[in-house]
Amino acid sequence: MGAEAVPFDRFMDDALYGPTGFYTSGGRAGRRGDFITSPEVGPLFGAVVARYLDAEWERIGRPDHFTVVDVGAGPGTLARSVQAAAPRCGDALDYVAVEVADHQRKHHPDGITSVRAMPDGPIDGVVIANELLDNLPFRLAVFDGGWREAFVVRLPDARLVEQLSAPFDPLPTVLPATPPLGARAPLHDRASTWVECARALVRTGSVVVIDYCSRTTAELAARPWREWMRTYRGHERGGHYLASPGEQDITTEVAIDQLPEPDAVRSQAQWLQLHGVRELVEEGKQYWDAHASRPDLAAMRMRSRVSEAEALLDPAGLGAFSVLEWRVG
Repeated sequence: MGAEAVPFDRFMDDALYGPTGFYTSGGRAGRRGDFITSPEVGPLFGAVVARYLDAEWERIGRPDHFTVVDVGAGPGTLARSVQAAAPRCGDALDYVAVEVADHQRKHHPDGITSVRAMPDGPIDGVVIANELLDNLPFRLAVFDGGWREAFVVRLPDARLVEQLSAPFDPLPTVLPATPPLGARAPLHDRASTWVECARALVRTGSVVVIDYCSRTTAELAARPWREWMRTYRGHERGGHYLASPGEQDITTEVAIDQLPEPDAVRSQAQWLQLHGVRELVEEGKQYWDAHASRPDLAAMRMRSRVSEAEALLDPAGLGAFSVLEWRVG
C-alpha cells in the first residue's frame, strides 16, 4: 500500500482476497481449518438444505432445469451433503459452486459445476450463501466528534495505522445521530450490492443468506466493536484487525437494515425446524435403533444427527445465526 491512505474495505479486500490474502493463501473452514461453519458440523445441515431446495423446486413449478448457486462454497462441503441427501429435484438439479480460492475449488466434488465467479442469469432456482456477507469487505465508520470514515496507512516502519477522514457529508442515513464517543459501525455497500445482484440473477426462486446479523446499524454502534468485528485463525480469535494482514480472517456481524428488505428473517434454529430438521433427527434415531446391534457406516452417520442438531440449533451458537430470504416469482 505504500504511504497511501486506503479505505478500510480496500485494505480488507487485499487482506482476505489479494495475492497473499487469507483465503487465497490457504485459510478455510473445517475441523482442520480456521473455523467451523454449519456445513462442517456434519451432513445434517445439507440434508435440511436439500429439503428446502425440493420445496422451492415444487413452489416454482418443478422446472426441468433447476439451478442452485452456492456462493462462497469453500471446499464444497455443502454440495457434498446435498448430493448425499438425494433431493427429489436431483434429476433437474444443476449445482454451481462459486469459490474464489483455487486451493478450495480443487476439493469440489464431481457432479457439480465449480467456478470462480457467479454465473450469468437468469436462473430458475436458488442462490444460497452461508457465511459469505460477513466476509465481504466493508467500509468502517468511526464516531469522533462526528461520523468519519476509517482509512489504513502503512508507516515507514511498516506498521499499519488508522487515519480518519473529515466528517461524512452527507451522513449515511443508517448511522445513528447520537452514538457514544468512539462508536464504530460497518458500512455494507458490497454486501448490499451482492444481494441486489443475486436477486437479479434469479428469474423464479429465491436468495438465501445465512450469517450472524444484527437488525440495525445502530445496535452495532451501541456495542463494543470487538463484539461484532472479529478475527480468526486456527479456531481461535485472532489479533487486532490491522495485525498480520493475510494471516487471519476478518469478519463482521451484518446489519440487516443496510440490505434490501428481506421477505423473511428467521433464526437458523427456526429455519432448520421449519424445513424438517426434527424429522431428520427422528429418522436417524429409528435407523440407529434398527441397526445398533450391527452398526454400519450409514447407521453411525444417522446416529450423529442428534449431536449435529444440538450444535446447529444451539441458541448461544449457530442456532442464533439469521437466515434471510428474498423470493422471486
